Amino acid sequence: MVYGDWGKVAARKHAIHEVRAEENLRSKVENSLAAAIISGELAQGELVTVPALAVRFAVSATPVREAMLDLEKRGFVEPVKNKGFRVTEVGTEGLNELVQIRCLLEPPVMHIVAEHLNGASLASYRAMADRIVNTAAKVDFAGYLAADSAFHLALIKLTGNGRLVDLVSELRKQTRMVGLVGLRNTEELEKSALEHHELLDLLGEGDGVAAEKLMVHHIGHVLGWWAGIVEADDSLNA
Repeated sequence: MVYGDWGKVAARKHAIHEVRAEENLRSKVENSLAAAIISGELAQGELVTVPALAVRFAVSATPVREAMLDLEKRGFVEPVKNKGFRVTEVGTEGLNELVQIRCLLEPPVMHIVAEHLNGASLASYRAMADRIVNTAAKVDFAGYLAADSAFHLALIKLTGNGRLVDLVSELRKQTRMVGLVGLRNTEELEKSALEHHELLDLLGEGDGVAAEKLMVHHIGHVLGWWAGIVEADDSLNA
């Protein structure tokens, strides 16, 4: 089965672009900047200014400044006196801790999700997985990250545990994948995107054990492909 539309690769779509007036400016700017930082489009150590970003977003300086202050609280940027904000470096220790916590939370609940989806219709989840594959093919990293988060949180919601959903959502917001931008139009990005359909195959069969194993492998890309590091081909079977 061929999922998504990988063969039709569109021009690269930047996370930082003009914001429509009807949208919530502050949150939209923050989400766009966060996506650019998470994916590595805005590189570690890069200096950005509020006026320059306001021009790129086609908004006033106020929502941009507020968004930058929120990103500072998340540890994504740090202020530089009289210059603007600098994108912070990604610490290996902190990233390892995030991956460890996420592996303790996300993979085990696949057993519960598998009970819900065993033999059930997967149409809505397939549509979300297609969105991940298609945005990756279009090199739309902002869209890819949003679709990826929506997919995984939708699965976790099947546990009925709202606190778990909120916790995983927050952990995902803190997880930076600075090597992602270097994966544009690569086999690695395609493979990691298609893993969402593989996960649905397992969940639809009620195979919680295999789904849990795949989730551990999938989250592991944070320390591998998505960090710009080569992974072993047999990592899933290790």
